[in-house]
Amino acid sequence: MNVKEAIENRRAYRSLESIEIDDKLINDLAHVAQIAPSCSNSQPWRFVFVYDKEKLEKLFSILTPGNKWVEKASMMIAVFSTPKGDCVIKERKYYLFDTGMAVAFIVLRAMELGLIAHPIAGFDEEKAKEILGIPEEMQLITLINIGKHSSEVNPVLSENMKLGEKQRPPRKPLSELIFINEYGNKFIEIPKE
Repeated sequence: MNVKEAIENRRAYRSLESIEIDDKLINDLAHVAQIAPSCSNSQPWRFVFVYDKEKLEKLFSILTPGNKWVEKASMMIAVFSTPKGDCVIKERKYYLFDTGMAVAFIVLRAMELGLIAHPIAGFDEEKAKEILGIPEEMQLITLINIGKHSSEVNPVLSENMKLGEKQRPPRKPLSELIFINEYGNKFIEIPKE
């Protein structure tokens, strides 16, 4: 699978099957994050790879109700950072952008390995930080849920989420997202052949 195929095939599936977590997988995913680009090579991201069943259960207990599906994940990766760890140019803080690129590398590598890596925002940040021993000054940005896509649709999903398991949710047209040379000069998409 090449990078474009990984990007095209990546989906935020919520129906997961468990997988075996081992040091090889953790090292593989950690390595792709390690080599992600960052401002001045500052590498502001930090990760806690969690696959201990008791720790996972504690994390599952602090998720928002719409994230009950996460309980099928075999591993969660806590992603955290702080502005102090990256470039700050006037009011521009790069740490979230740089950390997001490292997360994207993990998501794409997981896809290439036939896995699902689904980041979520629906959790109690303070309780998660306490469970994982993450320092107070760090911002816990996301939890990435790792598993294998299940052909069985998870029954805890909402109807909308179940539909998302069957087809890619609609994307905004490029004409709403892309501009040429300045804001307002809309991009004209060439139809795919």
